Amino acid sequence: MSTKKVVIIYSGGMDSYTVLHLAKHEGYEVHAVSFNYGQRHSKELLYAEKVTRKFNIPHKIVDISSINQLIAGSSLTSNIDVPQGHYEEASMKQTVVPNRNMILLSLAVGYAVSIKAEAVYFGAHSGDHAIYPDCRTEFVSTMNEVCKIANYEAVEVRAPFLKSDKIEILARGLALNLDYNDTWTCYNGREKACGKCGACQERLEAFAGNNMTDPLEYE
Repeated sequence: MSTKKVVIIYSGGMDSYTVLHLAKHEGYEVHAVSFNYGQRHSKELLYAEKVTRKFNIPHKIVDISSINQLIAGSSLTSNIDVPQGHYEEASMKQTVVPNRNMILLSLAVGYAVSIKAEAVYFGAHSGDHAIYPDCRTEFVSTMNEVCKIANYEAVEVRAPFLKSDKIEILARGLALNLDYNDTWTCYNGREKACGKCGACQERLEAFAGNNMTDPLEYE
């Protein structure tokens, strides 16, 4: 019997890295897709490429950066400084990219239909809920219903860590013996992680919560 296929929206960050390996661990044939949407931290795509090569996972990097003429205004894609401070602070709303997950999920679902995959996985988690509307339970639930009827072939949208925080996600990955040196989180795509943006702070809290030291180098 052939192995069931799934598509993973793989950013190269901690959450999608854990989701990728979780799906592999569950026995799925994993197909990774990464998107260049003009994010200033496009360095994460280099990490995604490295990991998929290392584990011989089929991987596509799709350039959709031209959509920035339509969805400007985020500090991740426009010439606006990335805010410092905790991940859940109101200032982090500057990092919201309009409609990003709906766009990425739509493209990934199209890919899933074309390769006869049963589901699309992505790495939304409970820590995202405060800032990102397209990571909330009601969005994922509704998108899942839409994607079951949008094509002749039903594709399920799965966010296995939707009710988990970053500490719990890291714990799950460590239990799978994953190497988080293979991930990039910082919203500033510089040589080393800044340690000050919300994404870095949440990552560092996750390692502290697991009594571990982050293997990444920080400025």
